[in-house]
Amino acid sequence: MYYFIGIKGSGMASLATILYDLGYEVKGSDISKYIFIEDELRKRHIEILDFDPANIKDGYHVIIGNAFGEDHPEVKAARANPNVTCTRYFDFLGEFMTHFTSICIAGTHGKTTTTGMAYHLFQDFDKTSVLIGDGTGHAVKDAKYFIAEACEYQDHFLHYYPDYAIINNIELDHVDYFPTIDAYKASFEKFANQVKKTVIIWGDDPYLPKLNITTPKLTFGSGQNNDVRSVNLIENKDGMSFDVYIHHELFGHFNLPLYGHHMLHNALAIITLGYLENMSPEYIQEHLASFEGVKRRYTVKVHDDCVYVDDYAHHPTAIKFVIEATRVRYPNKKIVAIFKPDRFSRVKQFAREFAKSLEGADAVYLCHFPENATKEPGIDIDIHEIGQYIPRASIIKEDEEAAEELAKYHDVVYLFMSSKDIYKLEEKVISCKEKEK
Repeated sequence: MYYFIGIKGSGMASLATILYDLGYEVKGSDISKYIFIEDELRKRHIEILDFDPANIKDGYHVIIGNAFGEDHPEVKAARANPNVTCTRYFDFLGEFMTHFTSICIAGTHGKTTTTGMAYHLFQDFDKTSVLIGDGTGHAVKDAKYFIAEACEYQDHFLHYYPDYAIINNIELDHVDYFPTIDAYKASFEKFANQVKKTVIIWGDDPYLPKLNITTPKLTFGSGQNNDVRSVNLIENKDGMSFDVYIHHELFGHFNLPLYGHHMLHNALAIITLGYLENMSPEYIQEHLASFEGVKRRYTVKVHDDCVYVDDYAHHPTAIKFVIEATRVRYPNKKIVAIFKPDRFSRVKQFAREFAKSLEGADAVYLCHFPENATKEPGIDIDIHEIGQYIPRASIIKEDEEAAEELAKYHDVVYLFMSSKDIYKLEEKVISCKEKEK
């Protein structure tokens, strides 16, 4: 029996479903509050218990979530039981991936989408299992490939030694752990040098090309010095088309329903990966053209004349990317941006940058931090930390009054952006619109 402490964590839920799919008994514990990530667990009828030390039984292999310290009651009970095996999530995952041709997707932005894109490319090519950071895990027996999202937070990805890795970009984040950009870069450099075969990096990044990477590498981007280049890019409301040259030779032409340069870069990384595994350009084109995205990454709903987008964007650069891509995709609609922050340290560090990114929208609404957000030592701020730099923004609660205010707009794109449960406010707005009819 595999027992997960914190089974509703994004990686934990994914790993739990993978082990279940492989035929193992799985259960776990977490808070009772609904989190969208639990959907895949419930589809498989995986039992989710409330936290209780009595849950820990002899013979269990307990997998401990990264968010749970040694003082957690269930962790203490598991550690104290000599008949229980205990493994941290990242240690278990690091050992698990050694049994496959492993592929890790890393970088500050775009990890989840790129992981989903990689799986979409590989699942028909050969037997493939995947762990995505949106709570999605799929496994098939006797898989050749294993694709996993690899997060840099607290150096978790340094527990992994994949055959291939993609590093999409580097931009300072997780400032509660990484004190400087140099410390952040150093972790990515170490990770890159743990890759066994080839590391694929964005060659136009301000930091990545300057890292001391001794592992064989391929660079992708639009700059002339890249090994894999996009040229002749055309963007419109239907997506983008471009040619790809690899080592100065035409590899193929691609027409993809993707929007924004960040999605171009994600696609180039995946094309490079396919090239390394000898996929034809025709096969890659066919599969990337049918990629529909992953959970909470630009998830689109259309009701009457309005478009509702739920996106995980929680960093200023990600917000900027989302707004820019929306301008291309919906050129004739105004944009109403609603943002809910997650970490106090991130807002403290990047308040001006958040405001600057949000300025790209026609109307801006800021929600308060979640009630359970932990204030890091020495930080005492609220949402006004961003609001002071964008006076036209309205600060709202996620209640019926806010939903009614937002529902007054017509023929717009609503961008609901947060790593937290802002999708609940989206549902309230849609409900208000329905009542208007």
